[in-house]
Amino acid sequence: MNTTKIGWIGLGNMGIPMATQLIEAGYEVNVYNRSKAKEGTLKEMGALLAETPKDLIAQTDVVFVMVSDDAAIEAIFNGTNGILSAEVVGKTIINMSTVSPSISREMARACATKGHHYLDAPVSGSVKQAETGQLVIMVGGDEIAFDEVKPILEKLGKLAVRVGDTGAGNSAKLAINSLLALYAQGLAETVVFANAQGIKTEDLLNLINNAAIGNIFTKIKGDAIVADQYQAAFALKHIVKDLNLAKAEGISSPLAKTALQTFESASVRYGEEDIIAVIKEVKAE
Repeated sequence: MNTTKIGWIGLGNMGIPMATQLIEAGYEVNVYNRSKAKEGTLKEMGALLAETPKDLIAQTDVVFVMVSDDAAIEAIFNGTNGILSAEVVGKTIINMSTVSPSISREMARACATKGHHYLDAPVSGSVKQAETGQLVIMVGGDEIAFDEVKPILEKLGKLAVRVGDTGAGNSAKLAINSLLALYAQGLAETVVFANAQGIKTEDLLNLINNAAIGNIFTKIKGDAIVADQYQAAFALKHIVKDLNLAKAEGISSPLAKTALQTFESASVRYGEEDIIAVIKEVKAE
């Protein structure tokens, strides 16, 4: 049994399998989620349940946060019974959410006034990688704090790299997710064009995935297109959020502008479906 006590806030598609990895690695894990129904699976595995973020940080050493956006971070940290309302010091708080660099810098300053360390540590990868501990983790923040928690991060991912000071992890994730959007739209447009020329989707994807341009993304999302199955591993609405965050940080290239326009339009009807449901929007154009 590892002696470090872990807190986990946020049990969405990624949070549950990631917290599971830590339980299976022998950590005592205390979880909090606004929707209590999602806590059941982890409770059955031995996780403890906290009533509030304030209670959770008081009972743990390292707290992971994995929620949807800046507003959720603000509530978790500064809300009634939030993390920072607890009269404790010396905790390490690892924010794995895909949020703005500015919210991380704000929370890092607030944590420092309470005697806590803050790291932004978003991940690249989807549910399958979370379930197998194969995520890629990009971290911003204090180097010593990172070194101390790196062994824990390595239970969640195949690679954990500090890329700079506070906010750098968020910036790296926004760059990667901008490329993700371009991949998704590019794959969708390629399939639609090939179909219009009488080429079967299966044959096209077989060619792509055996060529230099093939990758894990084209394989997984190509399978989803063939199956006409768009249950969200990464919801399309979230890439809209991320592209807008990247825009706010200064990305203004022609491809980024086009992707944001396409995904914002697609999100009206397909926001709750997987990112590759953008193919439906492309077909409709």
